[in-house]
Amino acid sequence: MSEAILQEAVFQAVPRWRLLLGRLLRNPSAVAGGTVLLVLILLAAFAPVIAPYDPFKISPAQRLMPPGALHWLGTDEVGRDLLSRIIYGTRYFLLICAVTASISASVGTVLGLVAGAGSSLTDGIVMRMIDVLLAFPYILMVLVVVAILGPSLWTGMAAVGIAGIPGYARLVRSTVLTVKAEDYVVSVRALGASEAEILFGTVLPNVLSPLIVYLSFATPLAALLASALSFAGLGTQPPAPEWGAMLVNSRTYLFSAWWAVAAPGTALFISIFGMNILGNGLRDVLDPRS
Repeated sequence: MSEAILQEAVFQAVPRWRLLLGRLLRNPSAVAGGTVLLVLILLAAFAPVIAPYDPFKISPAQRLMPPGALHWLGTDEVGRDLLSRIIYGTRYFLLICAVTASISASVGTVLGLVAGAGSSLTDGIVMRMIDVLLAFPYILMVLVVVAILGPSLWTGMAAVGIAGIPGYARLVRSTVLTVKAEDYVVSVRALGASEAEILFGTVLPNVLSPLIVYLSFATPLAALLASALSFAGLGTQPPAPEWGAMLVNSRTYLFSAWWAVAAPGTALFISIFGMNILGNGLRDVLDPRS
C-alpha cells in the first residue's frame, strides 16, 4: 500500500508533460519517427545553407547525370541537382502537412464539439452535413474542388484539407459523447460548473489524446494525397521542387535514369513512414489504459 501511495505522490509531483516526454523517449517508434520529423524540419529551415546547388538552376549539359561526386543523387531531365531539390522539397512537404492538418483538424474539431456537446437538433444538423461530405468518395471530392478552383499548390492543400474534415468531426463527436457520460463530468456539473467550463475545461482535454493520435496518422496520408495530385498534374506546378511534381516530371525516365525517380520517391517514402511510426509511438504513449 505504501508503495502505491509513493508512486501516486511521485506522479502528482512530476509535471504531466515530463512524464509523457519520458515515455516518448523510451518508445522506439516515437524516437525513430520523431528523428525523421526533426531531420525534415532542420532540412527545411536550413535548406539554403545545406543545399549544394540552386534547385531551380537549369544545366542542359549536365542533364540526367547519374549519382556521383559532383551530384550525389544525380541530376534531372534538365540538369538540376536532385539533392538540392529534395532538400528544398522538405519545405513543400511540411507546408502541405501543416496546412491540410490545420484545415481538417480545426474545422472538424469545432464541428465535432458542437455536435457532441449541443442539443439533439444541433447534433442532427451537423452530422447530416458530415454525411453529405461522406457521400462523396474522398478522392472524388478532392478532384471536384481542384477542378472548380484550378490546379495549384494552395488549391490542392485546400481540397485535401476539406476532404479530411469528416474524419476529425466524427472522431471528436464520438469522443465527446463518451466523455460526457463519465462520472467525473457528472460530478463537475453537480458542483455547479457551467456547460462552457465543462466543455473546455473537462471534456476537451480528454479529447486531445485521441485527436493527436488521429492527426499523426491522417496528416501523412493527406500529404501523400497532395503529392498524388501533383503527380496527376493537379497540384504543385513546375518548376517547384515538390516531390510529387518531381515524380511526374521524371516518370518517363524510369528505366533510362532511375535515380531521377528514386530520389523523390525515396524521400516521400521515408517521410511518410517516419510520420506513421511516430503516430504508432504517440498511440502507445497516449493510450489511457497505460
